[in-house]
Amino acid sequence: MKTKQFKISEVLQWQPQKEIDPLKINELTVDANYSYPFYGQATLNNGIISFETLTPKVLNNTDGKPTILIHSNNQNIVYLETPFYLKDGHGATSVLQSEKLNEKNALYIITCIKKVITKKFAYNDKATKIALKNTYIELPITDNEEIYYQYMEERIRELEEERIRELSAYLTASGLNNYRLTITEKNLLTNFISGNITFHSFKITDIFTVKNTHSILKNEVVLNSGSSPYVTASEGKNSILSYISYNKELIEEGNSIMIGGKTLVITYQPNDYYSNDSHNLALYIHDKRGRTEKAQLFMVTALYKSLKPLYTWGDSISKKKIQNDYVSLPVDYNNNLDFNTMEQLITIQEKLAIKSIVKWKDKIINTPKKCI
Repeated sequence: MKTKQFKISEVLQWQPQKEIDPLKINELTVDANYSYPFYGQATLNNGIISFETLTPKVLNNTDGKPTILIHSNNQNIVYLETPFYLKDGHGATSVLQSEKLNEKNALYIITCIKKVITKKFAYNDKATKIALKNTYIELPITDNEEIYYQYMEERIRELEEERIRELSAYLTASGLNNYRLTITEKNLLTNFISGNITFHSFKITDIFTVKNTHSILKNEVVLNSGSSPYVTASEGKNSILSYISYNKELIEEGNSIMIGGKTLVITYQPNDYYSNDSHNLALYIHDKRGRTEKAQLFMVTALYKSLKPLYTWGDSISKKKIQNDYVSLPVDYNNNLDFNTMEQLITIQEKLAIKSIVKWKDKIINTPKKCI
């Protein structure tokens, strides 16, 4: 396959954009029967921070055209086909479209862009609009040296089919294709949805020992590759930036929960790990019955739900502040923490997630391959 270098500006066109200060969301909210994704420079949930119902004057892409977003700070790239709201970043996000863009060729183009910009740019050397417009990417071309969109679409379809076959084989071999809920699980899910499970509000420090982690800056560990996770207060990959070898006296005990002090990213860390910042908090549950992966995964969600409304970047959590914070968790008939219910609810969520993946897989397999 012949390829050729193209400027991104020759492939995609920059669109005007409307950005929103998150602190003004309440005053922009309207009473209407629609909601649209609110995008920021996040790496989880395809960059979606939340879904909002805001005044149409701050809405982007009202026609729902195929669109690519490139975030300058972290070089994260998002594809979407809906109207959307955009977090204020002083123009730090590029909004790109093309009349020839669709889901399949966009995935190919995004891969080509990401291959270049993740090497070319960094947080201190951002992928600004001007820099991106002058960045070259390599794309397949026809015999007439025009961009070969048909090839890109066919190649993505081939890769999807290949990965789906691998996924199907893995689900079968691992037993994960058995996602059916038991009668007990169905009853528990019904009770949870209907609010018939008893929750109690606990002081966080009555349940956990809380300590600040050690601080190991990135430039100290860049060359120290190893087997222990190096955890930062970032989203994605369970907050693990890399794996390192370092001073064992500074390692944090695993099978615990870590809270990113400045960003409130909360993760369960199964293994001993190193932390990048002493503002991060490590939480160790007192009751050893709760030191299971699934129970702590439930508690991660509960902690996030309780703490998220309380803290922002300018007013971040700390060991001192958390002393007065509470978390709501399931309890048994004696008002003791019900770890069994927590574990079962996580198992149910896992099965529901697998069910959606299997249904998606079957839908793709059963959809006839379309001629382009």
